Amino acid sequence: MSIDRERRQVKKLFAFLFLASRGGPTRIRIVQALLDTPLNANQLSNLLSLDYKTVQHHLDVLVDNRILVKEGPGYGAVYKPSKSFLMYVDIFTELASQVKVSKYTKK
Repeated sequence: MSIDRERRQVKKLFAFLFLASRGGPTRIRIVQALLDTPLNANQLSNLLSLDYKTVQHHLDVLVDNRILVKEGPGYGAVYKPSKSFLMYVDIFTELASQVKVSKYTKK
């Protein structure tokens, strides 16, 4: 597969996950936070002022789509961007700039 074709497919996936779905802005905020430092679901919930179950749902979606990786078992598991996502972080940044979201909302 050519690099241009691969980048187009990645852009299509990212557009679906971050722009086309209702949860896109929340997923953008989660990924932006995790680009700074690995965090667990509870830490993200507090940092972003979101319900824990909402954060957990979005983390599951992002892990299933290989945007994030989960390290460790259970409640304390930490999430961070996957190596494959980091290869295309420029596409994420471009798409995220099209959406108005606050980076963090502290309680």
